Amino acid sequence: MNERRVAIMRMLDSRKKYTARELAEKFNVSIRTIQRDLDYLQQTGLPLYTETGPHGGYRALPNRLLPPLHLSRDEAMGLFLMLKLLEDIPDIPFGSVRAHLSEQYYAELPQDVQENIDQLKNYVSFRVIPTQAPSPYTSIILEAAMNKRRVKMRYRSASGEKSFEVFPIGLYWDHGYWYMPAYSRERIILYRSDRVLEMAILEDTLPDLPTLQTWLASEDPREGVPAKIKFTPFGMRLAGSDPLFQQMNEQVWQGNIPREEFAYMSRLLLKYGPDAEVVYPAELREMVKQLLTDSLAPYMNHANSAYKIKET
Repeated sequence: MNERRVAIMRMLDSRKKYTARELAEKFNVSIRTIQRDLDYLQQTGLPLYTETGPHGGYRALPNRLLPPLHLSRDEAMGLFLMLKLLEDIPDIPFGSVRAHLSEQYYAELPQDVQENIDQLKNYVSFRVIPTQAPSPYTSIILEAAMNKRRVKMRYRSASGEKSFEVFPIGLYWDHGYWYMPAYSRERIILYRSDRVLEMAILEDTLPDLPTLQTWLASEDPREGVPAKIKFTPFGMRLAGSDPLFQQMNEQVWQGNIPREEFAYMSRLLLKYGPDAEVVYPAELREMVKQLLTDSLAPYMNHANSAYKIKET
């Protein structure tokens, strides 16, 4: 593609309308040459809309092909490294870009850059938590969030399938799952994207919705219960990878935990075993103790059964 055609594509991509005569005068070529350029751009995938009449012209339609990438060797390798990071994350919104860049763009790179990228794959690995939970509606969720639109969805909750109408505010990936915070009944409720069975975007909007980043940065409005958790040196090392326990002082974490999160927190602490101890509140401490007792029960029952068999 020559420089004039790239420049025309960028001009049309600005969403402005141009006549063939305006483009011909801009590039000092004939109208016939411009028309050949426009035909070429349409053949390469740029969807053009033509308006006839004295006020007509050419403009690009939404979801058009954007200008080609012009990257240096290091930038190309960095791009494919990012794609490598995302390979194991399923249902990336607008995820068709992975196949396009991995196959079509890769095929257009010089042979030496292709060899560098192939070599790079043997020396880098990302350990992403695998999941078998497909989330086919991630692109729709993001479209609705960016346009502040309501969605209607059928959702699989713990109590069965239900229908909801909510306003998504974004989407985030955490520990193997996509999560969708959404405004419903005057509060933000968190939904698992893989539990959405059907979804459609509705017409109504809510302009005052917060963005995902604003919501993540805001403080939890729920009243928290003061809590203190002690970690062993090894437990502190394990907790270092958990965002919840980043603020730790001398192997002790202190903060406020909403009572509604006690069940989740008790199960989270279970994975640390003897390397974490809830000092207070007593209610959370008892919940962890009960979970430990319940976890031990199957082994105790098995041990008792084995003893009886041996005794017989």
